[in-house]
Amino acid sequence: MKCGLCLPHCPTYRLARVEAESPRGRIALMQSVAQKQIAPSPALLMHLDQCLGCGSCERVCPSSVAYGRLLRLGRESLRRPPGRAQRMMYALAARPRWLRALAFAARRAGVSRWLPGISARLLGADSSITRAARAFPAARIAQSAPLSAPAPRSRGRVGLFLGCVASAFDQDTHHAARRLLDALGFEVVIPSGQGCCGALAWHAGHADTAAALATPTRQSFVEARLDMVLVSASGCYSTLRELTFAQTAVDVREIGEFLSGQDLSSLAFRPLDATVAVHLPCSLVNAVKAGAAVTTLLSRIPGIRLVTLPEQPRCCGAAGSYFLEHPAQADALLTEKLDQTQALSPDLLVTSNIGCRLHLESGVRQRARALPVLHPITLLARQLDA
Repeated sequence: MKCGLCLPHCPTYRLARVEAESPRGRIALMQSVAQKQIAPSPALLMHLDQCLGCGSCERVCPSSVAYGRLLRLGRESLRRPPGRAQRMMYALAARPRWLRALAFAARRAGVSRWLPGISARLLGADSSITRAARAFPAARIAQSAPLSAPAPRSRGRVGLFLGCVASAFDQDTHHAARRLLDALGFEVVIPSGQGCCGALAWHAGHADTAAALATPTRQSFVEARLDMVLVSASGCYSTLRELTFAQTAVDVREIGEFLSGQDLSSLAFRPLDATVAVHLPCSLVNAVKAGAAVTTLLSRIPGIRLVTLPEQPRCCGAAGSYFLEHPAQADALLTEKLDQTQALSPDLLVTSNIGCRLHLESGVRQRARALPVLHPITLLARQLDA
């Protein structure tokens, strides 16, 4: 089925206006290779690689074409061995402690102030290292006090997935999640030994590497005898469900979607006189299908003014490691999203995925704006009246 109703919703097609940069065009390319009508080429691989994997096409497809699965299988069958940069990413993803130690040392050295400029002069403004340095965040300091009297732990045990990149750069979100869950009476378990979900390698077509990365995480949560795992990075959600915990009894829930379904009547929140722009990541809307959860939760804060960024263009251009590997497309999408944000003149910007947060923060800093970017759960926990 190639009706093309998805084309207006595809970020790369909207930028390029080229059929090969659309879901329909990419399916046609993969089909032609499978039927041996054309041979794989660098140009063909480029068109497959430049897909963000946002899932917007599947959300609007009237025939329920499994484009995401087709794309993964296509990349896997045509994939070259991982390059040096990918091998480095996979090595760090397999060792989150290294990543956290590196992040801590880099923060202490203030690399976000001087490394981007040096890297740009030596390697170029669009090199992966330069772009990674620009996305390097300031220190994540938890800005909410501990609860004076946590609620009795009567609602059950839940596991908290930290991830690889998020474990280093989204620690304030994890602190906020624990604080809210404690207040509701849940026992929060963070199994040792957990690491990556395998998403970076899985979406790149390196299935064996993805499975190897996901194995320690699966074992740590299964051995902890946890039936439910909560994840704060919506970009990890699909991989956790379809790869990491596939064929297990573990249920995966996104933290905002989970909390929005709980009885929060026992919690009180301090008023906040602020305009908050809400960015809904592609993964939250298309994979978790819980875009409304963010506004449902934040609306509990008295005085808050919520403004949701326009649906189109949806994607901010982060898409895992995409913003490092495809600078032109990622920056074009980021510019659109920042322009939308600026037009709303918010005091805060919230987003539910660590990749989007890093990418948006980088753009905000380059525009020399003092606009905090944080997870909606963090904002909710900050306003919790202990």
